[in-house]
Amino acid sequence: MRTKMRILGFNAEAVKPMNEGAAAELGAELLGEAIIFVTACSCLMLEYRRHQAQQRRKETERRASWDAMRDEVGHLALALEALQAQVQAAPSQGALEELRAQLQEVRVQLCARSPQPEPQATPVSEE
Repeated sequence: MRTKMRILGFNAEAVKPMNEGAAAELGAELLGEAIIFVTACSCLMLEYRRHQAQQRRKETERRASWDAMRDEVGHLALALEALQAQVQAAPSQGALEELRAQLQEVRVQLCARSPQPEPQATPVSEE
C-alpha cells in the first residue's frame, strides 16, 4: 500500500497496516499490472526495432536503385558522346550538297571548254 501511495504521489507514512488477505490481493494486482506493463513495453520496443530495420532496408534499396540509375546515366552519357563523335566525324548533309554543287560546276566548266562533237551524218542507202 505504501508503494502504491508513493506512486500516486501521496504521503505513505500514515497508512494503516492491512490484513494478510488484502495485502496479498493488492500485491497480486500490482504484480499483474507490472507484468502487463513490461510486456507492453517489450512489444513496443520490438515493434520499434522491426520498424527501424525495415527503414534501413528501404534506405539500402533506395540507395542501390539510385546507384544503378546513376550508373545507367553514366553509360548513356558515354554512348551519347560516342554518337556525337560519330556525327562530327561523318560529313554533314550541307557539306555533301556543297561538294555536289562544286562537282556540277566542274562538269559544266569541262563541258564548256571541250567542243562538242558534231553528229556524223549517216549515209542513207537507196535500194
